[in-house]
Amino acid sequence: MSTATAPKRSIFEPEHEDYRESFRRFIADQIAPHFDEWDSAGLVPRELSVKAAEYGFMGMAIPEEYGGPGIDDWRFNVVLTEEAVRSHMGAAFSNPSLTTDLCVPYVMSTGTDEQKARWLPPIAKGEAIWAIAMTEPGTGSDLNGVKTRARREGGSYIVNGSKTFITNGINCDHVIVVAKTDPDAAHAGMSLIVVDADSPGFFRGKQIEKIGQHASDTSELFFDDVEVPAENLLGEEGTGFFQLMDKLVPERMIIAVAAMAGAEAAFDTTLEYVKQRTAFGRPIGSFQNSRFAMAEMKTELTIVRTFVDQCIATHVEGELSVEQAAMAKWWTTEMLGRVADRCLQLHGGYGYTTEYAISRAWVDARITRIYGGTTEIMKELIGRGMGL
Repeated sequence: MSTATAPKRSIFEPEHEDYRESFRRFIADQIAPHFDEWDSAGLVPRELSVKAAEYGFMGMAIPEEYGGPGIDDWRFNVVLTEEAVRSHMGAAFSNPSLTTDLCVPYVMSTGTDEQKARWLPPIAKGEAIWAIAMTEPGTGSDLNGVKTRARREGGSYIVNGSKTFITNGINCDHVIVVAKTDPDAAHAGMSLIVVDADSPGFFRGKQIEKIGQHASDTSELFFDDVEVPAENLLGEEGTGFFQLMDKLVPERMIIAVAAMAGAEAAFDTTLEYVKQRTAFGRPIGSFQNSRFAMAEMKTELTIVRTFVDQCIATHVEGELSVEQAAMAKWWTTEMLGRVADRCLQLHGGYGYTTEYAISRAWVDARITRIYGGTTEIMKELIGRGMGL
């Protein structure tokens, strides 16, 4: 990323910036040469997670006793997300990032010692890819409407149901399934159960074709009388909803981090373009309309960056609220959409071709206003937080 929208940020220490430089080299060496192939295939080889682990870019918070670095500092996750997105190849890093950012925290916070010893070492080596399955064909943001059932029979749970729009659905070895263990108990009847992908009765649907983020594999998952050992229950039975609410704060913040980085990357790409592209004998950036558009975007990016970095610091301290995370997720993703669209317009006809990175940034941006909770749900959470 250029220095156009990247002032020195006090939330990071020198070790974070060293880590950033190392990851940039990793992207250049291990992702960039293959990205177009992976993007066309809609799938990233599992080996990328192994390489990411070898270079120290997976499962930073996993304790040393389980084979990880044991560095419980969420800012390293922020660095990985920012640089992956700024490279315009972030979708290719979804296998390691989703496992690290979304799934590992559940195991770390509510997993038993036996579960941690069983599940964390393979993640630390990059040998195990995880997914989390919340959304169902008829249930989006309303988790209370989950239809997937997990019935206790002796020492096992029998899982039946289906999930959709599951990132890492094709590649995953394990999936954290949101299921109702007590259909009559509303939120208190929801549990989290880890299903192994090789379990009889577990099926992957065909890969879902998306308009953007092609390299990130997404699919439906089906559970037909899948027998899961009771020891695969995460936390206590009936606590699934409350675990989800606790972990949705960092999930929404990492989406906000990605959206912020994406908007800055789109801006920087466009700033370079309008300085070089000429019309009527001069750079198009020198025309008042272009200059004003760039000035407006830079101002908004600077203001929002201040808020996002404040949220990052607050979350590291363990004090970020549900409402603050919702604000960050809502505003940054909507801003990303505005910035990507204006930047594409400034590219003119070239912006609508796949030759320029702005076109990918534009289509990839759209989903951010939907996953992790839609903009409308974010506003609802903020409103409820005010007692409305």
